Amino acid sequence: MERHARLKILGKPKLLDNKSADALVESILKTKLRYKSKLAAAVKVEQDATLSIVKIRKIHPPAHLVVVSNEYKEYESLKSEMKNAPIFRGYYSPKSLGKN
Repeated sequence: MERHARLKILGKPKLLDNKSADALVESILKTKLRYKSKLAAAVKVEQDATLSIVKIRKIHPPAHLVVVSNEYKEYESLKSEMKNAPIFRGYYSPKSLGKN
């Protein structure tokens, strides 16, 4: 997301329970997922939700990415879950993102 979509990740990515992450996505999309996740992580980005969606759509990521803005009722529960979630080990931020 940082390298290809040029989104600035704030803090460290957090691991989430994959079942609760799937339930959150199903609630937002209002449909059942065809494939369940094996691993789920959450990050907070500097950019606003609309810009994040546009940038992610352009890169066609090889993973399922969902932008959860504060407009969704699920936002507060995700924010709360992230507070106690363990850090996703192995992640490192690129040295410089340059200008957008």
